[in-house]
Amino acid sequence: MIDFGLLDVAARGMTAQRTLLDLDARNVAAAQAATPGHPYQRLVARIVAAPDTDAAFDVPDPDDDGTGSDPVTVSSEPGTGDALTELIATLDAQRAYEADASMFDIGKRLAERTLDIER
Repeated sequence: MIDFGLLDVAARGMTAQRTLLDLDARNVAAAQAATPGHPYQRLVARIVAAPDTDAAFDVPDPDDDGTGSDPVTVSSEPGTGDALTELIATLDAQRAYEADASMFDIGKRLAERTLDIER
C-alpha cells in the first residue's frame, strides 16, 4: 500500500509558505507606504505543528484541541523594519515554498513508481 504522508507534509508546507508569501507581500507594501508619523502594522505569521494522529488508525488524537487544522497563525505587531527587511522575508518564504514543491514532486514520482511496480 502507498503511504501518502510525504505528499501531505509537502502540501501542508506549501500552504503555510503561500500564506507567508501573502503576508510578506502585504508587509512590503505597508512598509513602503509608512511614514514616520504613521507606522505600519506588521503581520507576523507563526507556523504551528500538525495535529497528532493515532499512527495505527490515522485518526486525530482525541486529546487534541483542534487548533492545528490551519498550519499558520497570524498576529500583528508595530512595524519596526523597512521594505528591504520585508522583501528578504518574502525571498525566504519563496525558497521554502520551492523546497516544499520539490518534495511534493519527489513524493508524486515515488507514488507513481510504486504503482508501476505493483502492476
